[in-house]
Amino acid sequence: MAVEDRARFAKPPRPTGPARRAGIRSDRILWVDDEVDLLKPHLMLLRGEGYEVDAIMNGNDALELLRTETYDLVLLDEQMPGLRGMDVLKELRRRAPRLPVVMVTKSEADSTMHEAIGQRADDYIVKPTSPRQVLSVVTRLLAGPALRHEQISRDFAVRFGELREKVAQASGWKEWAELYSEMVDWELRLEESNERGLKEILESLLTDVRRGYCDLVESQYEEWVHAGGEPGPTLSVDVLRRFLLPVLGDESALLVIMDCMRLDQWRAILPQISEYFEVEEALYSSVLPTATPFARNAIFSGLFPDELAERHESWWGGGEESGYNWFEDELLQRHLEELLGAPVRTHYEKIFSSEEGGAMLGRLASYLSEASVTALVFGFVDLLTHGRSESKLLWEMARDASALRRLTVTWFERSAAFEALRQAARQGVRVLFTTDHGSLHCHRPATVYAKRDATANLRYKFGDDLRVENPSAVLARSDADALRLPPGGLKTNYLICREDYFFVYPTKLREYQQRYRDSFLHGGISPEEMILPAALLTPR
Repeated sequence: MAVEDRARFAKPPRPTGPARRAGIRSDRILWVDDEVDLLKPHLMLLRGEGYEVDAIMNGNDALELLRTETYDLVLLDEQMPGLRGMDVLKELRRRAPRLPVVMVTKSEADSTMHEAIGQRADDYIVKPTSPRQVLSVVTRLLAGPALRHEQISRDFAVRFGELREKVAQASGWKEWAELYSEMVDWELRLEESNERGLKEILESLLTDVRRGYCDLVESQYEEWVHAGGEPGPTLSVDVLRRFLLPVLGDESALLVIMDCMRLDQWRAILPQISEYFEVEEALYSSVLPTATPFARNAIFSGLFPDELAERHESWWGGGEESGYNWFEDELLQRHLEELLGAPVRTHYEKIFSSEEGGAMLGRLASYLSEASVTALVFGFVDLLTHGRSESKLLWEMARDASALRRLTVTWFERSAAFEALRQAARQGVRVLFTTDHGSLHCHRPATVYAKRDATANLRYKFGDDLRVENPSAVLARSDADALRLPPGGLKTNYLICREDYFFVYPTKLREYQQRYRDSFLHGGISPEEMILPAALLTPR
């Protein structure tokens, strides 16, 4: 078939439904059926709805017509003299993979339906069929995307005013968490409908949420970490007690922790997980700083950083990104035994590569077959987030939060993490799925004056006589106990970036701005880093 002929089928869909107004060409439908005379009511209804419909009586003529004419949908009878409908469908799929095709047949046999689905028919109708039934299928395939787009736009326009009021009135953690959760859902819906204009409006509202949430944390975090309970959130130290302990018993349980996965990334992979599990989602707050040494150690140990440093002084060195999560298996063992008041068998694996994932999967079935708790930590999302700042290729592939989500989904669909979940579903094992902290797309530099002893993280700094040029960019404390951090020296103070700020040094101002502006970073205060999912997965 000539290239120019193939191009006829590759054109994007025309405006549909209510968009078929004056000056816009109607969608064209080709109906291939040897009983054309019986289709007059169907053709009249379709034409009355604004569709242009041509009818033809056999498959050979249909294929010949499709060489010279462009159609937006084909209704194809399965049983015709000469070339079978399935043969026509097979040829159409070779020529025009994206052309919508609806099979119409008198056969109710499962084999016919399975063959049509296998040949990638977009829908399947069994005769006798009413005109309204055909119109419904045609409308769904041709006008469906435009109708969904219009509905989402209307829904968001109505809800936007209500959300603005909620942002102005929100006070406690639960209200802010619910607001952020709803905005994540709106972001995913608007992205699916390619509503760029409304996404920009949503982003402006999310900026207000980010600022309000940071104000909440600055004023109430000390109370959360010392008093606990309402009105504060469930914190990292509470995750295993609150979410895993209730499902532990004489059977196996699986704990999956995704390093550096945001709530929106979790919601993006949720459809795949929901095919295998019933999902009960709760939200909790990471401790500060939102970095692995603090947040994930808090999950495994049930201890705040100051408690961990006091109990395990030789393990703790101050909180850089590497070196302080080497004992998670021991922390998990001790924490579970404290919660249960009895010995418990545990397995722990940390997976950073496909090779490590494959080796883990080879052992997982054995782990899950016994009464035990298996903990799996997956580092890909964290590697992707860090690597983006160092690699031009990753930077281009993950330019914004939307692209980062898509990369996360692409990885997850083929990952050892997803296969581990499927294995748990097959063996009837319940799973607690969570993440230790998220990340934030950071745009604004905050110049910090620090000595050589200061920590290197771009979202938090501990050190002597720290000073920031813009005080409104940070949460600043001079008392480690206010943040439940290990005590420092007399002159030590603690700075944690708010919103989308990141630290730069005055001596390397341009270098840091150029290198890290628009990076995804963590360690600071924002809903993206702190408001996280804890999901109980029960096999279907």
